[in-house]
Amino acid sequence: MSVDPILVGVIGNRLHSILAEQQNALVNTAFSAVVRESLDLACAVFDSRGEMIGQSVGGTPGHINAMATGMHHFVAAYPPETLEPGDVLLTNDPWQTAGQINDITVATPVFLRGRLVAWFASCCHAPDIGGRLVSAEANEVFEEGLRLPIMKFLRAGVVNADLELLIRVNVRTPEETIGDLYAQVTGNEVGAASLVRLLDEFGLESIDEVAAEIMNRSERALRDALAKMPDGVYTSEMRTDGFDDEDITLKTTVTIAGEDIHLDFAGSSPQSKRGINVVLNYTRAYASFAVKAAISPEVPHNAGSFRPVHVTAPEGSVLNCVSPAPVASRHLIGHFLPSLLISALHKALPGNALAHSADALWMTIWRGVGADGEFMLNVFQTGGIGARAGKDGLSTTGFPSGLRSTPTEVIETMAPLVQLERVLRQDSGGVGRQRGGLGQSTSMAARGEISWSVNGNVDRTLRPASGVDGGGAGAPGVFGLVSGEDLPSKSRVALAPDAVVSVVLPGGGGYGAPFERDPLAVLADVVDGYVSIESARADYGVEVRYIGEPDALVRLPEDYVVDEESTSRLRR
Repeated sequence: MSVDPILVGVIGNRLHSILAEQQNALVNTAFSAVVRESLDLACAVFDSRGEMIGQSVGGTPGHINAMATGMHHFVAAYPPETLEPGDVLLTNDPWQTAGQINDITVATPVFLRGRLVAWFASCCHAPDIGGRLVSAEANEVFEEGLRLPIMKFLRAGVVNADLELLIRVNVRTPEETIGDLYAQVTGNEVGAASLVRLLDEFGLESIDEVAAEIMNRSERALRDALAKMPDGVYTSEMRTDGFDDEDITLKTTVTIAGEDIHLDFAGSSPQSKRGINVVLNYTRAYASFAVKAAISPEVPHNAGSFRPVHVTAPEGSVLNCVSPAPVASRHLIGHFLPSLLISALHKALPGNALAHSADALWMTIWRGVGADGEFMLNVFQTGGIGARAGKDGLSTTGFPSGLRSTPTEVIETMAPLVQLERVLRQDSGGVGRQRGGLGQSTSMAARGEISWSVNGNVDRTLRPASGVDGGGAGAPGVFGLVSGEDLPSKSRVALAPDAVVSVVLPGGGGYGAPFERDPLAVLADVVDGYVSIESARADYGVEVRYIGEPDALVRLPEDYVVDEESTSRLRR
Protein backbone atom coordinates (compact mmCIF):
# COMPACT_ATOMS: atom_id res chain seq x y z
CA MET A 1 0.00 0.00 0.00
CA SER A 2 1.24 3.53 -0.76
CA VAL A 3 1.82 5.79 2.22
CA ASP A 4 0.27 9.25 2.39
CA PRO A 5 3.18 11.61 1.52
CA ILE A 6 1.85 14.28 3.88
CA LEU A 7 1.80 11.75 6.72
CA VAL A 8 5.39 10.82 5.90
CA GLY A 9 6.46 14.47 6.17
CA VAL A 10 4.60 15.02 9.42
CA ILE A 11 5.92 11.83 11.03
CA GLY A 12 9.45 12.62 9.86
CA ASN A 13 9.36 16.05 11.50
CA ARG A 14 7.87 14.65 14.70
CA LEU A 15 10.57 11.99 14.87
CA HIS A 16 13.14 14.76 14.56
CA SER A 17 11.64 16.42 17.65
CA ILE A 18 11.45 13.11 19.53
CA LEU A 19 15.13 12.45 18.85
CA ALA A 20 15.95 15.89 20.23
CA GLU A 21 13.99 14.92 23.38
CA GLN A 22 15.96 11.68 23.61
CA GLN A 23 19.31 13.42 23.37
CA ASN A 24 18.35 16.21 25.77
CA ALA A 25 17.23 13.68 28.36
CA LEU A 26 20.49 11.77 27.95
CA VAL A 27 22.74 14.84 28.17
CA ASN A 28 20.83 16.42 31.06
CA THR A 29 21.05 13.28 33.20
CA ALA A 30 24.61 12.23 32.23
CA PHE A 31 27.28 12.07 34.94
CA SER A 32 30.48 12.49 32.90
CA ALA A 33 31.87 15.58 31.22
CA VAL A 34 32.60 13.35 28.22
CA VAL A 35 28.87 13.15 27.49
CA ARG A 36 27.54 16.25 29.21
CA GLU A 37 30.07 18.77 27.89
CA SER A 38 31.74 17.25 24.82
CA LEU A 39 28.68 15.38 23.47
CA ASP A 40 30.66 12.24 22.67
CA LEU A 41 27.44 10.40 21.88
CA ALA A 42 24.82 9.48 19.31
CA CYS A 43 21.05 8.92 19.51
CA ALA A 44 18.82 7.25 16.93
CA VAL A 45 15.48 5.59 16.26
CA PHE A 46 15.10 2.35 14.31
CA ASP A 47 12.21 0.40 12.81
CA SER A 48 11.28 -3.06 14.06
CA ARG A 49 14.00 -4.66 11.88
CA GLY A 50 16.76 -2.43 13.23
CA GLU A 51 16.96 -0.10 10.21
CA MET A 52 17.83 3.47 11.23
CA ILE A 53 15.00 5.91 10.53
CA GLY A 54 16.72 9.02 11.88
CA GLN A 55 19.29 10.47 14.25
CA SER A 56 19.45 13.38 16.67
CA VAL A 57 21.17 16.59 15.61
CA GLY A 58 24.17 16.00 17.86
CA GLY A 59 26.43 12.99 17.79
CA THR A 60 29.59 11.84 16.08
CA PRO A 61 29.54 10.07 12.69
CA GLY A 62 31.66 7.32 14.20
CA HIS A 63 28.98 6.62 16.78
CA ILE A 64 25.80 7.18 14.79
CA ASN A 65 26.83 5.44 11.57
CA ALA A 66 28.48 2.54 13.36
CA MET A 67 25.39 2.15 15.53
CA ALA A 68 23.21 2.17 12.40
CA THR A 69 24.92 -0.97 11.10
CA GLY A 70 25.55 -2.40 14.56
CA MET A 71 21.84 -2.52 15.44
CA HIS A 72 21.50 -5.53 13.16
CA HIS A 73 23.62 -7.45 15.67
CA PHE A 74 21.14 -6.59 18.45
CA VAL A 75 18.16 -7.68 16.37
CA ALA A 76 19.88 -10.94 15.42
CA ALA A 77 20.91 -11.70 19.00
CA TYR A 78 17.46 -10.98 20.48
CA PRO A 79 14.52 -11.64 18.13
CA PRO A 80 11.13 -10.22 19.21
CA GLU A 81 9.98 -13.36 21.00
CA THR A 82 12.93 -13.10 23.42
CA LEU A 83 12.08 -9.55 24.48
CA GLU A 84 9.41 -7.90 26.61
CA PRO A 85 8.53 -4.33 27.62
CA GLY A 86 11.16 -2.91 29.96
CA ASP A 87 14.07 -4.85 28.47
CA VAL A 88 17.25 -2.91 27.68
CA LEU A 89 20.28 -4.33 25.88
CA LEU A 90 23.88 -3.18 25.75
CA THR A 91 27.27 -4.01 24.28
CA ASN A 92 30.66 -2.40 23.76
CA ASP A 93 32.04 -5.07 21.43
CA PRO A 94 34.24 -3.02 19.06
CA TRP A 95 33.45 -5.19 16.04
CA GLN A 96 29.71 -4.86 16.52
CA THR A 97 29.31 -1.16 17.19
CA ALA A 98 31.65 1.85 17.37
CA GLY A 99 35.03 0.14 17.23
CA GLN A 100 36.30 0.92 20.72
CA ILE A 101 35.90 -0.70 24.14
CA ASN A 102 34.97 2.64 25.74
CA ASP A 103 31.94 3.15 23.48
CA ILE A 104 28.85 1.50 24.96
CA THR A 105 25.69 1.13 22.91
CA VAL A 106 22.40 0.86 24.83
CA ALA A 107 19.36 -0.33 22.84
CA THR A 108 15.74 -0.33 24.00
CA PRO A 109 12.95 -2.19 22.15
CA VAL A 110 9.69 -0.25 21.87
CA PHE A 111 6.41 -2.11 22.33
CA LEU A 112 2.90 -1.08 21.31
CA ARG A 113 0.08 -3.23 22.68
CA GLY A 114 2.50 -6.09 23.31
CA ARG A 115 4.18 -6.04 19.89
CA LEU A 116 7.70 -4.81 19.15
CA VAL A 117 7.41 -1.86 16.77
CA ALA A 118 10.72 0.04 16.97
CA TRP A 119 14.02 0.56 18.77
CA PHE A 120 15.68 3.55 20.39
CA ALA A 121 19.41 3.40 20.95
CA SER A 122 22.32 5.57 21.99
CA CYS A 123 26.08 5.16 21.97
CA CYS A 124 28.27 7.04 24.44
CA HIS A 125 31.96 7.12 25.26
CA ALA A 126 32.29 5.83 28.83
CA PRO A 127 34.73 7.85 30.97
CA ASP A 128 36.48 4.58 31.82
CA ILE A 129 36.08 0.89 31.05
CA GLY A 130 39.22 -0.41 32.79
CA GLY A 131 42.29 -1.66 30.99
CA ARG A 132 45.17 0.66 30.07
CA LEU A 133 43.07 3.82 29.76
CA VAL A 134 42.57 5.07 26.20
CA SER A 135 45.96 4.89 24.49
CA ALA A 136 47.65 2.94 21.71
CA GLU A 137 49.94 1.00 24.02
CA ALA A 138 48.04 -2.29 24.13
CA ASN A 139 49.04 -5.25 21.97
CA GLU A 140 45.59 -6.85 21.96
CA VAL A 141 42.04 -5.84 22.74
CA PHE A 142 42.02 -7.88 25.97
CA GLU A 143 44.36 -5.31 27.54
CA GLU A 144 42.05 -2.41 26.76
CA GLY A 145 39.26 -3.03 29.24
CA LEU A 146 36.04 -4.87 29.99
CA ARG A 147 34.41 -6.27 26.82
CA LEU A 148 30.66 -6.79 27.08
CA PRO A 149 28.77 -8.99 24.61
CA ILE A 150 25.19 -8.10 23.68
CA MET A 151 23.24 -8.79 26.84
CA LYS A 152 20.34 -7.48 28.92
CA PHE A 153 21.11 -4.58 31.24
CA LEU A 154 17.44 -4.42 32.28
CA ARG A 155 14.97 -7.32 32.25
CA ALA A 156 11.35 -6.19 32.24
CA GLY A 157 12.39 -2.94 33.85
CA VAL A 158 14.61 -4.51 36.54
CA VAL A 159 18.32 -3.71 36.45
CA ASN A 160 20.66 -6.67 36.03
CA ALA A 161 22.41 -6.16 39.37
CA ASP A 162 25.11 -8.72 38.63
CA LEU A 163 26.08 -6.97 35.39
CA GLU A 164 26.10 -3.56 37.09
CA LEU A 165 28.35 -4.90 39.84
CA LEU A 166 30.66 -6.47 37.27
CA ILE A 167 31.05 -3.13 35.50
CA ARG A 168 31.53 -1.20 38.74
CA VAL A 169 34.43 -3.30 39.99
CA ASN A 170 36.23 -3.15 36.63
CA VAL A 171 36.30 0.61 36.08
CA ARG A 172 38.09 3.52 37.76
CA THR A 173 35.04 5.80 37.61
CA PRO A 174 32.14 3.56 38.71
CA GLU A 175 29.68 6.35 39.52
CA GLU A 176 30.24 8.19 36.25
CA THR A 177 30.30 5.08 34.08
CA ILE A 178 27.15 3.57 35.60
CA GLY A 179 25.51 6.99 35.81
CA ASP A 180 25.98 7.50 32.09
CA LEU A 181 24.46 4.07 31.40
CA TYR A 182 21.36 5.05 33.35
CA ALA A 183 21.26 8.32 31.41
CA GLN A 184 21.30 6.35 28.17
CA VAL A 185 18.44 4.18 29.45
CA THR A 186 16.53 7.32 30.40
CA GLY A 187 17.03 8.94 27.00
CA ASN A 188 15.78 5.81 25.26
CA GLU A 189 12.73 5.64 27.53
CA VAL A 190 11.83 9.27 26.78
CA GLY A 191 12.08 8.62 23.04
CA ALA A 192 10.08 5.38 23.27
CA ALA A 193 7.25 6.98 25.25
CA SER A 194 6.94 9.83 22.76
CA LEU A 195 6.93 7.44 19.81
CA VAL A 196 4.11 5.36 21.33
CA ARG A 197 2.06 8.53 21.84
CA LEU A 198 2.75 9.53 18.23
CA LEU A 199 1.55 6.18 16.87
CA ASP A 200 -1.60 6.37 18.98
CA GLU A 201 -2.25 9.93 17.84
CA PHE A 202 -2.25 8.91 14.17
CA GLY A 203 -3.87 5.53 14.71
CA LEU A 204 -0.85 3.59 13.47
CA GLU A 205 -0.05 0.05 14.56
CA SER A 206 3.50 0.22 13.20
CA ILE A 207 6.11 2.75 12.14
CA ASP A 208 7.61 0.44 9.53
CA GLU A 209 5.70 1.58 6.43
CA VAL A 210 6.29 5.28 7.09
CA ALA A 211 9.90 4.54 8.02
CA ALA A 212 10.44 2.68 4.76
CA GLU A 213 9.25 5.68 2.78
CA ILE A 214 11.47 8.07 4.79
CA MET A 215 14.48 5.86 4.06
CA ASN A 216 13.56 5.43 0.40
CA ARG A 217 13.39 9.21 -0.03
CA SER A 218 16.92 9.61 1.36
CA GLU A 219 18.21 6.83 -0.85
CA ARG A 220 16.61 8.38 -3.91
CA ALA A 221 18.01 11.83 -3.11
CA LEU A 222 21.56 10.55 -2.67
CA ARG A 223 21.32 8.45 -5.84
CA ASP A 224 20.12 11.50 -7.77
CA ALA A 225 23.11 13.47 -6.48
CA LEU A 226 25.50 10.67 -7.48
CA ALA A 227 23.94 10.42 -10.93
CA LYS A 228 24.89 14.06 -11.59
CA MET A 229 28.56 13.36 -10.94
CA PRO A 230 30.90 12.13 -13.67
CA ASP A 231 31.48 8.39 -13.64
CA GLY A 232 35.09 7.51 -13.06
CA VAL A 233 37.78 6.17 -10.77
CA TYR A 234 39.43 8.55 -8.32
CA THR A 235 42.30 7.84 -5.93
CA SER A 236 43.94 9.39 -2.92
CA GLU A 237 46.68 8.54 -0.44
CA MET A 238 47.89 10.02 2.83
CA ARG A 239 50.13 9.17 5.76
CA THR A 240 49.51 9.68 9.45
CA ASP A 241 51.88 9.86 12.42
CA GLY A 242 51.15 6.23 13.29
CA PHE A 243 52.70 4.92 16.52
CA ASP A 244 56.36 5.54 17.35
CA ASP A 245 58.31 4.53 14.24
CA GLU A 246 55.41 2.65 12.65
CA ASP A 247 54.18 4.56 9.60
CA ILE A 248 50.53 4.27 8.61
CA THR A 249 49.47 4.77 5.00
CA LEU A 250 45.83 5.18 4.01
CA LYS A 251 44.78 4.63 0.41
CA THR A 252 41.41 4.73 -1.29
CA THR A 253 40.01 4.09 -4.74
CA VAL A 254 36.65 5.71 -5.32
CA THR A 255 34.55 4.44 -8.21
CA ILE A 256 31.43 6.34 -9.23
CA ALA A 257 29.19 4.24 -11.44
CA GLY A 258 25.79 5.70 -12.18
CA GLU A 259 23.84 5.96 -8.94
CA ASP A 260 26.32 4.03 -6.81
CA ILE A 261 29.69 4.83 -5.29
CA HIS A 262 32.28 2.23 -4.28
CA LEU A 263 35.00 3.04 -1.74
CA ASP A 264 37.85 0.55 -1.61
CA PHE A 265 40.72 0.95 0.86
CA ALA A 266 43.03 -1.67 -0.62
CA GLY A 267 46.66 -0.62 -0.32
CA SER A 268 46.27 0.77 3.19
CA SER A 269 48.74 -0.42 5.81
CA PRO A 270 48.29 -3.81 7.47
CA GLN A 271 46.79 -3.77 10.93
CA SER A 272 49.09 -2.40 13.59
CA LYS A 273 50.48 -4.14 16.64
CA ARG A 274 49.24 -1.13 18.60
CA GLY A 275 45.80 0.24 19.41
CA ILE A 276 45.26 2.47 16.39
CA ASN A 277 43.41 -0.16 14.37
CA VAL A 278 39.97 0.45 12.90
CA VAL A 279 37.18 -2.12 12.62
CA LEU A 280 35.28 -2.22 9.32
CA ASN A 281 32.14 -0.91 11.02
CA TYR A 282 33.96 2.32 11.97
CA THR A 283 35.58 2.59 8.54
CA ARG A 284 32.12 2.38 6.96
CA ALA A 285 30.85 4.99 9.42
CA TYR A 286 33.29 7.74 8.48
CA ALA A 287 33.46 6.76 4.81
CA SER A 288 29.68 7.01 4.37
CA PHE A 289 29.67 10.29 6.31
CA ALA A 290 32.29 11.74 3.98
CA VAL A 291 30.29 10.81 0.87
CA LYS A 292 27.09 12.32 2.19
CA ALA A 293 28.81 15.47 3.51
CA ALA A 294 30.62 16.09 0.22
CA ILE A 295 27.87 15.17 -2.22
CA SER A 296 24.49 15.77 -0.62
CA PRO A 297 24.68 17.12 2.95
CA GLU A 298 21.02 18.22 3.02
CA VAL A 299 19.68 14.66 2.64
CA PRO A 300 18.10 13.36 5.89
CA HIS A 301 20.43 10.83 7.43
CA ASN A 302 19.12 7.28 7.79
CA ALA A 303 19.63 3.73 6.52
CA GLY A 304 18.50 4.79 3.04
CA SER A 305 21.43 7.16 2.62
CA PHE A 306 23.83 4.24 3.21
CA ARG A 307 22.46 2.06 0.41
CA PRO A 308 24.25 3.66 -2.57
CA VAL A 309 27.59 3.68 -0.66
CA HIS A 310 29.63 0.46 -0.80
CA VAL A 311 32.71 0.21 1.43
CA THR A 312 35.41 -2.47 1.33
CA ALA A 313 38.80 -2.83 3.01
CA PRO A 314 41.14 -5.83 3.03
CA GLU A 315 40.68 -8.06 6.06
CA GLY A 316 43.67 -7.69 8.33
CA SER A 317 44.38 -4.13 7.22
CA VAL A 318 44.46 -1.13 9.56
CA LEU A 319 40.96 -0.22 8.29
CA ASN A 320 39.51 -3.71 8.73
CA CYS A 321 41.38 -5.25 11.64
CA VAL A 322 40.56 -8.68 12.98
CA SER A 323 40.14 -9.65 16.61
CA PRO A 324 41.98 -9.55 18.97
CA ALA A 325 43.67 -6.48 17.47
CA PRO A 326 43.96 -3.50 19.86
CA VAL A 327 41.58 -0.68 18.89
CA ALA A 328 41.36 1.82 21.78
CA SER A 329 42.70 4.79 19.78
CA ARG A 330 41.01 3.88 16.49
CA HIS A 331 39.81 7.49 16.06
CA LEU A 332 43.44 8.54 15.43
CA ILE A 333 43.16 6.71 12.10
CA GLY A 334 39.41 6.69 11.42
CA HIS A 335 39.05 10.48 11.66
CA PHE A 336 41.37 10.90 8.66
CA LEU A 337 39.00 9.11 6.27
CA PRO A 338 36.83 12.12 5.31
CA SER A 339 39.91 14.17 4.31
CA LEU A 340 41.25 11.18 2.38
CA LEU A 341 37.97 10.65 0.52
CA ILE A 342 37.22 14.31 -0.16
CA SER A 343 40.72 14.60 -1.66
CA ALA A 344 39.94 11.66 -3.93
CA LEU A 345 36.70 13.33 -5.03
CA HIS A 346 38.38 16.68 -5.73
CA LYS A 347 38.21 16.33 -9.52
CA ALA A 348 34.64 15.09 -9.39
CA LEU A 349 33.60 18.01 -7.15
CA PRO A 350 35.09 21.12 -8.78
CA GLY A 351 34.80 24.06 -6.42
CA ASN A 352 33.47 21.90 -3.61
CA ALA A 353 36.63 20.34 -2.19
CA LEU A 354 38.04 20.77 1.29
CA ALA A 355 41.68 21.08 2.30
CA HIS A 356 42.84 18.60 4.92
CA SER A 357 41.84 19.39 8.48
CA ALA A 358 43.45 18.71 11.86
CA ASP A 359 41.20 15.64 11.55
CA ALA A 360 41.95 13.42 14.56
CA LEU A 361 40.34 14.62 17.77
CA TRP A 362 42.93 15.27 20.50
CA MET A 363 42.06 13.41 23.67
CA THR A 364 44.25 13.75 26.75
CA ILE A 365 43.57 11.68 29.85
CA TRP A 366 44.84 13.15 33.11
CA ARG A 367 45.15 10.87 36.09
CA GLY A 368 46.69 11.19 39.53
CA VAL A 369 46.34 11.59 43.27
CA GLY A 370 45.79 14.97 44.88
CA ALA A 371 44.78 16.30 48.27
CA ASP A 372 41.19 15.14 47.72
CA GLY A 373 42.11 11.65 46.54
CA GLU A 374 42.36 10.04 43.11
CA PHE A 375 41.17 11.78 39.97
CA MET A 376 40.84 10.94 36.29
CA LEU A 377 39.68 13.34 33.62
CA ASN A 378 39.17 13.00 29.86
CA VAL A 379 39.83 16.29 28.05
CA PHE A 380 38.82 16.74 24.40
CA GLN A 381 40.36 19.41 22.19
CA THR A 382 39.97 20.25 18.51
CA GLY A 383 42.17 21.80 15.85
CA GLY A 384 41.33 23.73 12.69
CA ILE A 385 39.23 22.66 9.71
CA GLY A 386 40.66 22.92 6.20
CA ALA A 387 39.63 25.82 3.99
CA ARG A 388 36.94 25.47 1.34
CA ALA A 389 36.78 26.99 -2.12
CA GLY A 390 34.63 29.88 -0.96
CA LYS A 391 35.19 30.05 2.79
CA ASP A 392 37.96 30.02 5.35
CA GLY A 393 38.28 26.96 7.54
CA LEU A 394 36.66 27.02 10.97
CA SER A 395 38.99 27.37 13.94
CA THR A 396 39.14 24.89 16.84
CA THR A 397 36.16 22.97 15.51
CA GLY A 398 35.77 19.22 15.71
CA PHE A 399 35.81 17.83 12.18
CA PRO A 400 34.84 15.18 11.36
CA SER A 401 33.92 14.14 14.90
CA GLY A 402 31.64 17.08 15.76
CA LEU A 403 32.77 16.92 19.40
CA ARG A 404 33.07 19.97 21.62
CA SER A 405 36.25 20.92 23.42
CA THR A 406 36.09 20.50 27.21
CA PRO A 407 35.54 23.90 28.88
CA THR A 408 38.30 25.22 31.13
CA GLU A 409 35.84 25.66 34.00
CA VAL A 410 34.94 21.97 33.85
CA ILE A 411 38.58 20.90 33.78
CA GLU A 412 39.45 22.98 36.84
CA THR A 413 36.32 21.94 38.73
CA MET A 414 36.66 18.20 38.20
CA ALA A 415 40.40 17.77 38.81
CA PRO A 416 43.24 19.54 40.67
CA LEU A 417 44.47 21.02 37.40
CA VAL A 418 44.89 24.56 36.11
CA GLN A 419 44.70 25.46 32.45
CA LEU A 420 47.21 28.30 32.30
CA GLU A 421 46.62 29.25 28.68
CA ARG A 422 43.91 28.75 26.08
CA VAL A 423 44.28 30.93 23.01
CA LEU A 424 43.88 30.72 19.26
CA ARG A 425 47.21 29.77 17.72
CA GLN A 426 48.37 32.59 15.47
CA ASP A 427 49.59 31.59 11.97
CA SER A 428 48.51 27.95 12.43
CA GLY A 429 45.94 28.01 9.62
CA GLY A 430 47.35 27.05 6.22
CA VAL A 431 47.82 30.06 3.94
CA GLY A 432 45.76 30.38 0.80
CA ARG A 433 43.12 32.31 -1.07
CA GLN A 434 40.96 30.90 1.69
CA ARG A 435 42.79 30.44 4.98
CA GLY A 436 42.75 27.22 6.98
CA GLY A 437 41.14 27.18 10.42
CA LEU A 438 43.37 27.88 13.41
CA GLY A 439 44.42 25.46 16.08
CA GLN A 440 44.65 26.32 19.74
CA SER A 441 47.53 26.76 22.20
CA THR A 442 46.86 25.45 25.71
CA SER A 443 48.93 24.50 28.72
CA MET A 444 48.13 22.50 31.85
CA ALA A 445 49.66 22.52 35.33
CA ALA A 446 48.88 20.79 38.61
CA ARG A 447 47.24 22.59 41.51
CA GLY A 448 49.19 21.79 44.63
CA GLU A 449 51.53 18.87 45.26
CA ILE A 450 50.12 15.92 43.34
CA SER A 451 51.27 12.75 41.64
CA TRP A 452 49.97 12.78 38.09
CA SER A 453 50.29 11.46 34.54
CA VAL A 454 48.89 12.12 31.08
CA ASN A 455 47.92 10.02 28.07
CA GLY A 456 48.19 12.11 24.93
CA ASN A 457 46.08 10.61 22.16
CA VAL A 458 47.21 13.08 19.52
CA ASP A 459 48.20 13.15 15.85
CA ARG A 460 49.43 15.50 13.12
CA THR A 461 52.51 16.37 15.17
CA LEU A 462 54.67 15.01 12.34
CA ARG A 463 52.49 15.35 9.26
CA PRO A 464 50.44 18.56 9.09
CA ALA A 465 47.19 19.07 7.21
CA SER A 466 47.96 19.67 3.54
CA GLY A 467 46.47 22.45 1.46
CA VAL A 468 44.74 22.14 -1.90
CA ASP A 469 45.11 23.96 -5.24
CA GLY A 470 48.19 25.87 -4.10
CA GLY A 471 47.15 26.37 -0.50
CA GLY A 472 49.71 25.90 2.28
CA ALA A 473 49.79 23.25 4.98
CA GLY A 474 48.45 23.97 8.45
CA ALA A 475 50.88 24.09 11.37
CA PRO A 476 51.64 20.70 12.96
CA GLY A 477 50.59 20.05 16.53
CA VAL A 478 52.92 20.07 19.52
CA PHE A 479 52.62 17.83 22.59
CA GLY A 480 55.28 18.27 25.22
CA LEU A 481 56.45 20.28 28.19
CA VAL A 482 56.56 24.08 28.17
CA SER A 483 60.27 23.70 28.94
CA GLY A 484 60.72 22.32 25.43
CA GLU A 485 60.84 18.55 25.92
CA ASP A 486 58.55 16.48 23.65
CA LEU A 487 56.23 13.94 25.25
CA PRO A 488 55.41 10.60 23.61
CA SER A 489 52.03 10.55 21.90
CA LYS A 490 49.46 7.78 22.33
CA SER A 491 51.15 6.57 25.53
CA ARG A 492 50.86 7.23 29.25
CA VAL A 493 53.71 9.27 30.76
CA ALA A 494 54.38 10.24 34.39
CA LEU A 495 54.78 13.95 35.12
CA ALA A 496 56.78 15.84 37.71
CA PRO A 497 54.63 17.75 40.23
CA ASP A 498 55.81 21.09 38.85
CA ALA A 499 55.56 20.12 35.16
CA VAL A 500 53.62 22.32 32.74
CA VAL A 501 52.27 20.41 29.75
CA SER A 502 51.89 22.17 26.40
CA VAL A 503 49.01 20.89 24.26
CA VAL A 504 49.10 22.82 20.98
CA LEU A 505 46.54 21.85 18.34
CA PRO A 506 47.27 21.70 14.59
CA GLY A 507 45.68 23.98 12.02
CA GLY A 508 43.78 23.20 8.82
CA GLY A 509 45.20 23.46 5.31
CA GLY A 510 44.67 26.43 3.02
CA TYR A 511 42.81 26.56 -0.31
CA GLY A 512 44.17 28.30 -3.41
CA ALA A 513 47.18 30.55 -3.96
CA PRO A 514 47.77 32.87 -0.98
CA PHE A 515 48.62 35.88 -3.19
CA GLU A 516 45.03 35.69 -4.49
CA ARG A 517 43.64 36.44 -1.04
CA ASP A 518 41.94 39.81 -0.75
CA PRO A 519 44.35 42.19 1.03
CA LEU A 520 41.46 43.45 3.15
CA ALA A 521 40.82 39.87 4.32
CA VAL A 522 44.50 39.62 5.28
CA LEU A 523 44.19 42.94 7.13
CA ALA A 524 41.17 41.62 9.03
CA ASP A 525 43.14 38.48 9.97
CA VAL A 526 45.97 40.63 11.33
CA VAL A 527 43.55 42.78 13.32
CA ASP A 528 41.90 39.67 14.77
CA GLY A 529 45.26 38.13 15.65
CA TYR A 530 44.80 35.16 13.32
CA VAL A 531 47.78 36.11 11.13
CA SER A 532 50.93 37.94 12.19
CA ILE A 533 52.21 41.02 10.37
CA GLU A 534 55.28 38.98 9.41
CA SER A 535 53.18 36.18 7.86
CA ALA A 536 50.97 38.71 6.07
CA ARG A 537 54.08 40.07 4.36
CA ALA A 538 55.96 36.81 3.73
CA ASP A 539 53.09 34.45 2.91
CA TYR A 540 50.37 36.70 1.48
CA GLY A 541 52.42 39.52 0.00
CA VAL A 542 50.42 42.07 1.99
CA GLU A 543 52.20 44.85 3.86
CA VAL A 544 50.19 45.68 6.97
CA ARG A 545 51.38 48.62 9.05
CA TYR A 546 50.52 49.47 12.63
CA ILE A 547 50.01 53.24 12.95
CA GLY A 548 48.75 53.45 16.52
CA GLU A 549 50.60 54.24 19.73
CA PRO A 550 53.65 51.97 20.08
CA ASP A 551 52.98 51.24 23.76
CA ALA A 552 49.20 50.82 23.50
CA LEU A 553 47.87 47.81 25.37
CA VAL A 554 44.63 47.89 23.35
CA ARG A 555 45.08 48.11 19.60
CA LEU A 556 41.99 48.99 17.61
CA PRO A 557 41.13 47.94 14.05
CA GLU A 558 41.71 51.49 12.79
CA ASP A 559 45.29 51.29 14.06
CA TYR A 560 46.18 48.97 11.15
CA VAL A 561 46.31 49.81 7.45
CA VAL A 562 47.39 48.11 4.23
CA ASP A 563 50.35 49.75 2.52
CA GLU A 564 49.04 49.40 -1.02
CA GLU A 565 52.26 50.42 -2.74
CA SER A 566 54.39 47.91 -0.83
CA THR A 567 51.72 45.24 -1.26
CA SER A 568 51.65 45.76 -5.01
CA ARG A 569 55.43 45.47 -5.12
CA LEU A 570 55.48 42.33 -2.94
CA ARG A 571 52.84 40.61 -5.03
CA ARG A 572 54.66 41.39 -8.26
